Amino acid sequence: MTDKLSRRNLLKALGIGTLAGLTFTRTATAMPNTDGTPMQFIPKTAPDANPLKDELSKYPKCPYCGMDRTQWHHSRHLVHYEDDLVDGTCSLHCAALSLSINLDRGPKAIYAADFGSGEKIKPLVLVDKATYLIGSKLPGTMSKTSKMAFASADAAKAAQKENGGEVGDFNAALRQSYLNMAEDTMMIRARRAERRKKMMMDKQHKM
Repeated sequence: MTDKLSRRNLLKALGIGTLAGLTFTRTATAMPNTDGTPMQFIPKTAPDANPLKDELSKYPKCPYCGMDRTQWHHSRHLVHYEDDLVDGTCSLHCAALSLSINLDRGPKAIYAADFGSGEKIKPLVLVDKATYLIGSKLPGTMSKTSKMAFASADAAKAAQKENGGEVGDFNAALRQSYLNMAEDTMMIRARRAERRKKMMMDKQHKM
């Protein structure tokens, strides 16, 4: 990846270790192949030299939030690390978590769904070749601030005319993800707490 060094410097400059500590109850000191709370922190799957083959069947659930990646195929990301471990996530939000927790594991390649594609399942493209539409009216995944990737810069600009937002590269979208992390984490926790409360109330009513 051509800008691997600059991306690693970006992650360090943003103080990702601190952000990860704020987001989780355990930190990146977790040993390999151990569980986090509640999902895995470090990929537990076997090394995979060809992660794009049968990608959704091999990586069906986001390891950080548990969301179905086929359902959220339009916003999914996939991080292929240099040691061939793979994190398939539902969104850039969760890909940002992966990159922060695995700070010393360099990414060989990072992929994002091409939101501009007309295919039933959006294909993955290298983020270095993608254009992101950031902060548009398009619904965000795991974030109030939408960050959608497009294989075509023209397609991104066309979506911008209809939905607003700013056009940028992957680093711009990643930076925005970290800037939104605290607010998005509080939003997600509040939603899940409300969901658990509703489930408990429904259970009590059935008793």
